[in-house]
Amino acid sequence: MSAPDIITMGCRLNTFESEVIRDHAGRAHLDDTIIINTCAVTAEAERQARQTIRRASRKNPGKRIIVTGCAAQLDPAGFAAMPEVDHVIGNEEKMKAETFAGLNGHPEVRVADIMTVRETASHLVKGFDGRARAFVQIQQGCDHRCTFCIIPFARGNNRSVPLGAIVEQTRTLIGEGYREIVLTGVDICSYGSDLPGQPRLGEIVKRLLVQVPEVERLRLSSLDPAAMDDTLFDVLATEPRLMPHLHLSLQAMDDMVLKRMKRRHLREDALRVGERARAARLDVVFGADLIAGFPTETDAMFENTLDAVRDMGLTHLHVFPYSERSGTPAAKMPTLPVVERKARAEKLRAAGDESFAAFMNAQIGQDAHVLVEKNNRGLTQHYVAAEISGGADAGDIVSGRVTGVRDGILQVQRVA
Repeated sequence: MSAPDIITMGCRLNTFESEVIRDHAGRAHLDDTIIINTCAVTAEAERQARQTIRRASRKNPGKRIIVTGCAAQLDPAGFAAMPEVDHVIGNEEKMKAETFAGLNGHPEVRVADIMTVRETASHLVKGFDGRARAFVQIQQGCDHRCTFCIIPFARGNNRSVPLGAIVEQTRTLIGEGYREIVLTGVDICSYGSDLPGQPRLGEIVKRLLVQVPEVERLRLSSLDPAAMDDTLFDVLATEPRLMPHLHLSLQAMDDMVLKRMKRRHLREDALRVGERARAARLDVVFGADLIAGFPTETDAMFENTLDAVRDMGLTHLHVFPYSERSGTPAAKMPTLPVVERKARAEKLRAAGDESFAAFMNAQIGQDAHVLVEKNNRGLTQHYVAAEISGGADAGDIVSGRVTGVRDGILQVQRVA
């Protein structure tokens, strides 16, 4: 089966969806095609999408270019107007085989109203290009309306994948040799609110690990600290196959900023989540999404967020300077100068780097379990890059002792 070139931008969910697209487009024999799966989480992400399109066209003259993903969903006319673009496909349409089978020679736009979509179909993906880990989509869309966020309008409302389909997808991937599964979606802590019985995320994680005992490692994508259920903490405490790395969608750690963001947690709620997680699993580490320079954020408000990096020991930060998104309430609020937003973002990153370095140094002498991806390197249970001394094969899970840190990578000596 021929395969198109696919460029994936943005989140883990896009990574999963790009594999579905790869299969659909390959079956449609779109081998002389470049498909760009875009992101729109910030204005910068959309700018990078346009830049990527132009670069791909320059480097591949004569190839057809299809643009899809969140940026395409939000501004189909804008992307269709680009001379480099042949087709624009929406987020719902990109997941359908008939979309790619039905593309004809002339430029066209296939983007429906995402807010009318009520279900998320299961898509069986048998492999991931060049990865030892595999992603399973359990949920799509978001029912919340944070004042800074445009993504619900690109992804639609919350829609959950039934457990049976999640189990089937996971078994398929395990059968293909994948040793780690990552459960992903737009807002996975809202999983199940649209299903009979309204099962919560923790219950699904627990049942998945029972029904597919062959799963060796399970990870979760970004978690909303306002919606982590009791069962999820119980599974963290009792199930070693759930990896001790939680990525929290914090965005800020000042109460006033959080209220203006229309987030559902306050600073104390997030701190309590950290305490509960560490009580459940002593070695758990935290990542976090943080926005620097949100409208009306004072120096004191920013310091509360900066302090939280150290207070919570956040080791894996995704920091974004605030970026106006047209159509969101925050875009109408009094903004900070861009230079100040960038300066605050740099301070957060520096604090995160300091916290990460301290964590890495503390790992020396500790045990590590590394899923090898390539070139003797992979990720530990804490989602940290590691290198195996003496070599290892891709796909192996190697247990060893951390002997040092070099260039931000743990050095691990295999234990016989």
